[in-house]
Amino acid sequence: MCYYNGQKVSRSEYIRLMELEKAVANYNFLDKDVQEGFAYGPSAVLKPNDLKSNFDIVQMEWGFIPSYLKTREDVKKMRTGYKDVAGKYHPPLTTLNAKGEELLFPGKMYRDATLKRRCLVLSTGFYEWRHIFPKNKRTGEPLKTAVKYPYYISLKEQEYFYMAGIWQPWVDRQTGEEVDTMAIVTTDANYLMKQVHNSKNRMPTILNNELAWEWMMDDLTEKRITEIATNQYPTDQMQAYTIDKDFRTSVEPARAFTYEELPNLEVINAT
Repeated sequence: MCYYNGQKVSRSEYIRLMELEKAVANYNFLDKDVQEGFAYGPSAVLKPNDLKSNFDIVQMEWGFIPSYLKTREDVKKMRTGYKDVAGKYHPPLTTLNAKGEELLFPGKMYRDATLKRRCLVLSTGFYEWRHIFPKNKRTGEPLKTAVKYPYYISLKEQEYFYMAGIWQPWVDRQTGEEVDTMAIVTTDANYLMKQVHNSKNRMPTILNNELAWEWMMDDLTEKRITEIATNQYPTDQMQAYTIDKDFRTSVEPARAFTYEELPNLEVINAT
């Protein structure tokens, strides 16, 4: 899944989507090397205007909040887990990501947003963990506990790109707080990401300019929505390398770091 994302765009760059351009010079929130999903903080999102003739770059809370939750206390319970009055434990529900294959399932909390409120989440690169099971030196059998190695993943020759997203307005019935929340859409991993994110075999749904525009602006059939939501970005247009395990607290989190014991990724022109 995608739980760590980067949104650091230099002031000399532009957000380009078809024939629309938005200078980023006035958006001082595009300065984050690492955004940790479980902090549930603000994230930069491209949101269409009401007429779908243009878009705005706005901040939304990363972590979709369903409309049936009434207060922040309810949201906290959903995100961290809780025991009800009968003592039954309810495990946490993570809504940072939404599976593209399941967005429109009947009764799914994401269905209405997928039909009516699609957006794009800006990324300059995201972070995932590769799980390697070392072999027992005595028996030669793989150990039961994996060693995790972090990777930084981005697109070749593109400083930023777009992930499919869905968004939901939410109001705290107790305090009156109003906030827009979002989830990143994910799909099955392509050849590269099957090696990197080998514990879940998932990746964010990355869209080229044409698909990004269609996802955000067009009136789509349910079939077409699912087709775009499950789009796999081509392996040969992506790149991944290892970074330090302390990347979350590093001044340069995306700086390459080599692990001598780690097998190399297989890099071929495959999707």
